[in-house]
Amino acid sequence: MSIRGKAAIVGAFEHPLREIPDLTLPQVHAEVARGALADAGLSFSDVDAYFCAGDAPGFGGLSMADYLGLDLKILESTETGGSSYLFHAGHAAALIAAGKCSVALITMAGKPRTGGAGPGGSGGIGGAPEGPWENWWGITVPGAYALAAQRHMYEYGTTSAQLAEIKVAASLHAQHNPNAFLPDPVTVEEVLDSPMVADPLHRLDCCVITDGGGAIVMVNEEIARSIGNGRAVKLLGHGEAVKHSDRGRIDLTYTPARWSGPRAFEEAGVTPADIDYASIYDSFTITVLETIEDLGFCEKGEGGRFVSDGGLVAPHGRLPFNTDGGGLCNNHPGNRGGMTKILEAVRQVRGEAHPAVQVPNCRLALAHGTGGNLATRTGAATLILGSEDA
Repeated sequence: MSIRGKAAIVGAFEHPLREIPDLTLPQVHAEVARGALADAGLSFSDVDAYFCAGDAPGFGGLSMADYLGLDLKILESTETGGSSYLFHAGHAAALIAAGKCSVALITMAGKPRTGGAGPGGSGGIGGAPEGPWENWWGITVPGAYALAAQRHMYEYGTTSAQLAEIKVAASLHAQHNPNAFLPDPVTVEEVLDSPMVADPLHRLDCCVITDGGGAIVMVNEEIARSIGNGRAVKLLGHGEAVKHSDRGRIDLTYTPARWSGPRAFEEAGVTPADIDYASIYDSFTITVLETIEDLGFCEKGEGGRFVSDGGLVAPHGRLPFNTDGGGLCNNHPGNRGGMTKILEAVRQVRGEAHPAVQVPNCRLALAHGTGGNLATRTGAATLILGSEDA
């Protein structure tokens, strides 16, 4: 069964703060949920499906459903790190299409800057089966992504300056976002002159660490029509995939977007050439470059040239991307950037992005999440979103 057009995002909200010392984690979840429901013109009593991931405290969805006072038919807590919320959107659309629920709320929140869990994965990572073979021997998150960057450079001649172009584009967009954590534009030279974190990745190749959160509300076609505010964003296609270490036989030059992307495009009935705007998960610059290749926006190995010379700069670049500043400059709440990718894609399709970066006549947007670790095991999900007339 195809989910094409069977569900729509009618509510979207991003917490405006990047440091939230005075709220608990459940309170941040509640604030973003309230904001998304208000955006949709709905209330907590309308919600019959709730989705959250490993960032939800206590018993996860069970604790949060109790805290929010939700009367549910569906409770789902798929955990794939930062990409979880794109998995949730696809699952919610499928359940809505099957008639299992009608109003789905998806929330995420984190507080790594003011006392919450730091970077590196979910709370259960210490007991993971790979733990004795990886965690005790000094592997770091930046170090693992640096391995992928080094390999891509070796195979295809990608340069640090080309990776820096991705940060530059994000920074040019962030200057128009009053809530961005890093609002100042930077140059390629400034990226290359920033301290080396894990060769070849510099500090400015790495995402920010922020408190914050976000939420979306998805509904069936009937409710979307009844709301009638002209701001519903259809979910046209969804794909998800997993790539793991394959017991050591791992190729670091690609991501599971090579599978999730084609699945989403096929369901939506569109191609990469049809996409007006893309939200691409940007934990590190190398994540963006490999993902762009794997989604089919350019050939494998051509990503460095594709992102150069303003290729990602809105509104008129080859592929306008992350117009809120992305995880590299704006917000990476709780070290999980997937929700914010959906939110900015929704803004673009609605025509609500900042005028300086709004893509003209944006009818089709892609949102892509990468969770886990690019160099070991990764879960990816791709969404194709469209305007009401798409």
